[in-house]
Amino acid sequence: MKRKGYVWIVFLLAWIFMPVQAVGADGNAFTGQKNIDGYALSLRGTDVLRYMIFIKAYKGAFYLQEGKTADQALDEGAARCLVLHYFQDIGADDFAAATREMIKKNVAPDRFSSLLSKIQQFNAFYRDVTPGDRYTAAYTPESGTRLWFNDKFLGGVEGASFAAEFFAIWIGENPIDTKFRDSLLGRHRR
Repeated sequence: MKRKGYVWIVFLLAWIFMPVQAVGADGNAFTGQKNIDGYALSLRGTDVLRYMIFIKAYKGAFYLQEGKTADQALDEGAARCLVLHYFQDIGADDFAAATREMIKKNVAPDRFSSLLSKIQQFNAFYRDVTPGDRYTAAYTPESGTRLWFNDKFLGGVEGASFAAEFFAIWIGENPIDTKFRDSLLGRHRR
């Protein structure tokens, strides 16, 4: 019986001293660092995006090139990565529609027209997700914006302008949710 008590104490201590940035409140682990194309990226922040206040859609983690500030997150030379861990079933068509509409919402009509072919190219990569699936989107100046589904590479789109508009969905001036954006960028409201 004493042995069981020690096992629980060891488990409790391990849980207490886990790195706070690596594990979120929902137990969805994110690493503190990523290396993409030779760029060292550090975890800036995590948060859960909720739909209709109570429904958890996904948990996100945002990584930014070391030495870059939150204000530089969308700069052409800033390597970045966004990981989204899903709690709900979402169809590929829903991702494509949301990507198209959020970019359209955030740019002038002529700018949107010039990005449309790249948006369509990127939207073709999406797959249906079920709870536990992950998308990882990363940008580096050399490789453009690439997408992985559960660590399987799906494809990429070149160009810094597309990358800025795509990542602005979550971390731009008019994001999907401002609290989510601020948490991902490591900005904490008071």
